[in-house]
Amino acid sequence: MIGFFIKCALALGSLWATVSLFMNGYWGWGIVMILVTAFIGIFFFRHERIILAFYQMRLGNQEKAKHHFDKITAPQFLPKKQRAYVIYMQAVLGAQENGFSKTEQSLRKALAIGLRTKHDNAIARMHLAGVCAQTGRKQEALQLLAEAKKIDDSGMLKDQIVMLQNQLKMAPSANQMRMAQMMGGRKKMPRR
Repeated sequence: MIGFFIKCALALGSLWATVSLFMNGYWGWGIVMILVTAFIGIFFFRHERIILAFYQMRLGNQEKAKHHFDKITAPQFLPKKQRAYVIYMQAVLGAQENGFSKTEQSLRKALAIGLRTKHDNAIARMHLAGVCAQTGRKQEALQLLAEAKKIDDSGMLKDQIVMLQNQLKMAPSANQMRMAQMMGGRKKMPRR
């Protein structure tokens, strides 16, 4: 919230300086200040932490990207699409630390807000299907994979979707998982 007020103050100060430079006849400096004002204005539409995090993702450094996404403490003040991406990336990058229920909630929230590209929607549904498969909801996972396959027009995720579907065919159902837990796990047969 304080960052938002600082951005507002910088933008207003820069706009005032630009107008006063033009009014006083300093055209060269006025043009320079237009560029500075435009640069400051970009950060109203793009959060600097998101830019840094995606840059780190492009370099392949997921730890630093997660660090930058975690530094965004109030995503509710971001524009709608950026908020969806922040929630989505926090869920994907922090899946192991957060656990299945929190990851599932975050992915569903990001999908409800709306991700910009079809590719990201397909990946989010694929991750959500993986979470559902891990928690024993096989039918829901298959449904999410079918939706992801339908959304993925370019076929970039075709191999991953087929691999997950094959794994789900071999996975035990929720009832079988409960029975195994009640029986103390699978008993090993002694060698003969």
